[in-house]
Amino acid sequence: MARKIIITCAVTGAIHTPSMSPHLPVTPEEITEAAVGAAEAGAAVVHLHARDPKTGKPDQTPEAFEPFLKVIKQRSDAVINITTGGSPFMRVEERVRPAEVFAPEVASLNMGSINFGLYPMLERFTEFEHDWEREHLENSRDLVFRNSFQEIEYVLRTLSDRGTRFEFECYDIAHLYNLAHFLDRGLVKPPLFVQSVFGILGGIGGHEEDVIHMKRTADRLFGDQYQWSVLGAGKNQMRVAALAVAMGGNLRVGLEDSLWAGPGVLARSNAEQVRIARGIVEGMGLDIASPDEARAMLDLKGGDMVAF
Repeated sequence: MARKIIITCAVTGAIHTPSMSPHLPVTPEEITEAAVGAAEAGAAVVHLHARDPKTGKPDQTPEAFEPFLKVIKQRSDAVINITTGGSPFMRVEERVRPAEVFAPEVASLNMGSINFGLYPMLERFTEFEHDWEREHLENSRDLVFRNSFQEIEYVLRTLSDRGTRFEFECYDIAHLYNLAHFLDRGLVKPPLFVQSVFGILGGIGGHEEDVIHMKRTADRLFGDQYQWSVLGAGKNQMRVAALAVAMGGNLRVGLEDSLWAGPGVLARSNAEQVRIARGIVEGMGLDIASPDEARAMLDLKGGDMVAF
């Protein structure tokens, strides 16, 4: 099969706050429409977080996910990916619960601990509707997003028996070596879906050399046993995506990773970003993967094997 490009769309996340953009999905209905719209635009995978529908604060209870999971599944064939990252302020036992309950085809898994600095966004955004928003950003000055070896193994053992596979989120080169450690121990199995994250303060940067270094290291560690994907935070989003596609990789977009559709222009939807990304792929003479093609590439169990 000719190489197809998997587009993942992360529709809301836990980094941005509602006051930053009127287009950030918050309610179950908004998250549903965002995910379905992204799938219709060409995303094969939708990466999902949940929020309190009144305040927009990240909510990692299974009850917060339940209202939209089944509806997205009914309205779209996209692969549903449930976060175990949740929010960097949450404990791993809290973060894993939705994926533990709903047994999705894919769950995200952070592959190491990092400083996670969101506070520079206070320079751009100064007015907030909800009290928690400023505190959320300010407190990241002293935030370590904890993902110890014990916690990573806990997530792997909790979810693997249900047939859930993983989007391994690697924010730095060391995270690739952490993943290789678990591969050597037989706790993860290829094909690995490696999501390299660029541009978060505390992780690897978004320079072209950083992208090349990440790919070169993954190639050396995993050979032909993995599918590589990238996400660029903020202004890095589409430039890093284009670099990765040119290097043989897949890509992730969405309002979790960037609120923007261009310099100073807020994206009006997740679907808008997917369409831009699709244009990059097709402009290089490549085709995007359908959900079923992505399932084959990642060796997923199928949408009929989830618990929602």
